[in-house]
Amino acid sequence: MEGNGIEHRTVRANGINIHLAEKGEGPIILFLHGFPEFWYSWRHQLHAFASLGYRAVAPDLRGYGDSDAPADVNTYFHVVVDLIGVLDAIGADKVFVVGHDWGALMAWYLSLFRPDRVKALVNLSVAFPPRDP
Repeated sequence: MEGNGIEHRTVRANGINIHLAEKGEGPIILFLHGFPEFWYSWRHQLHAFASLGYRAVAPDLRGYGDSDAPADVNTYFHVVVDLIGVLDAIGADKVFVVGHDWGALMAWYLSLFRPDRVKALVNLSVAFPPRDP
């Protein structure tokens, strides 16, 4: 799945290995895939945003693609901590976040729990589930 300048690597975050696909230099945009997808869903956006002067990064979320898939399903509540580990591993203080489907939910939680690490949020295909008053 390599080609066209997309670089692949694995980082250690929150006790698991997380695969990253990335391209470009500049402010970081973190792309979070939906279910049952992986980084490849964002391949066109990685190229497009890299050409506009951004560093586009698309991880395989916990349990998907080339990232670790822990057997204990309770660890799947730890995705936000995984994402903070990814940001630390790539040297990112704050990022733009784009989420789709399952990734949109993770993007909302990242923004809610760690607003200090998010510059802006764009979500696709999923409506925000507001809290009851």
